[in-house]
Amino acid sequence: MDFGTTYIVLAVIFGLFMAWGIGANDVANAMATSVGSKAITIKQAILIAAVFEFAGAVLAGGQVTSTIRKGIIDVSGLGATPEILVMGMLAALLAAGTWLLVASHKGWPVSTTHSIVGSIVGFAIVGIGMDAVQWGKVGTIVISWVTSPLIAAILSFLIFRSVQKLILETESPLENAKKYVPIYIFFVGFMLAMVTMVKGLKHIGLNVEGLDAVYIAAVVGVLVMLLGQYLIQRIQFEESENKNFHYASVEKIFSVLMLLTACAMAFAHGSNDVANAIGPLAAVASIVETGQLSQKSPLPIWILLVGGVGIVLGLAMYGRKVIETVGTKITELTPSRGFCCEVSAATTVVIASGVGLPISTTHTLVGAVLGVGMARGINALNLSVVRGIFMSWVITLPIGAGLAIIFFFILNAIFT
Repeated sequence: MDFGTTYIVLAVIFGLFMAWGIGANDVANAMATSVGSKAITIKQAILIAAVFEFAGAVLAGGQVTSTIRKGIIDVSGLGATPEILVMGMLAALLAAGTWLLVASHKGWPVSTTHSIVGSIVGFAIVGIGMDAVQWGKVGTIVISWVTSPLIAAILSFLIFRSVQKLILETESPLENAKKYVPIYIFFVGFMLAMVTMVKGLKHIGLNVEGLDAVYIAAVVGVLVMLLGQYLIQRIQFEESENKNFHYASVEKIFSVLMLLTACAMAFAHGSNDVANAIGPLAAVASIVETGQLSQKSPLPIWILLVGGVGIVLGLAMYGRKVIETVGTKITELTPSRGFCCEVSAATTVVIASGVGLPISTTHTLVGAVLGVGMARGINALNLSVVRGIFMSWVITLPIGAGLAIIFFFILNAIFT
């Protein structure tokens, strides 16, 4: 194929740019509750993300990526002209990366999945034709805008109410925290193991399903619970620290939980969302190497590394603004509230994956933060920030599509 090397170089640059955007925007989301609740510092968040996002991306990011992302478009009509798909994927990566850069600059937590899907739809409309777009799939994604934050908000509302009833609003919150937190820890371990199996391990060819997954997750839950109990026993509690804030000792216990959830969320996120950057990159590499369209192509390890490196750099260099928005601007978070957000977000991801709903980690986590805010009353929410976030979600698909169309025409003009 003419320009083969150029295409690969551009795909790597644009793929790195897109992965950088995922790091700046999406990973910042995954870490925001932990940082916002002051359970970890921003530097610790970057370190955790560097290790666990990278591990998730490289270990579970997909040995076989379906190169045409999520069956959003039908490319069977492109058999004779695979370079159109190469242009399209390059345009989609550049468009999604550009939108993520703008959104991260504004501090808007948007969905990287929707950014890339919108971009691919945009290129398909002008590059292949309206019929090539699987509109039913796009419809289910639009529905997920409502369902994923809603489910997560309801769950986090209920979980936080249970924390209030069992621990915070009792005569002896600290004693009750020591008693009940291990049960929450078991639930965290169980759910995060389920997320990893449902989202991550499929890619390495490890299909753990049904009761097997439940048994393994239960064992992981017990192990995490034992680890949590050990960490809680090591915490030094001082009466004086509760003078200014009645629940300071209780929140210390929840800080331990936040550390565990931050690590696990980062791993699950890396394994799942790195595909948004490397799916199109893998498609370009495969077409250039074979000269034809293949739905399945083995994924070279260097592509996963590009994704992993990009994500970590994006978070370290530019993740701060989105972390601030989700972690501090929607509602005030403490470790106990942040913990409820993460557990309900993880649970929603498991439920949605189980029933096959396309889901955005971003929307889920923001929904969960809203749910915790609601549990404290509507005044606990900063509604103008919430409005801005919702607006940014609605415009993500059309903006991705519009940018991709522009870049597709530019690339076409350069290479043809």
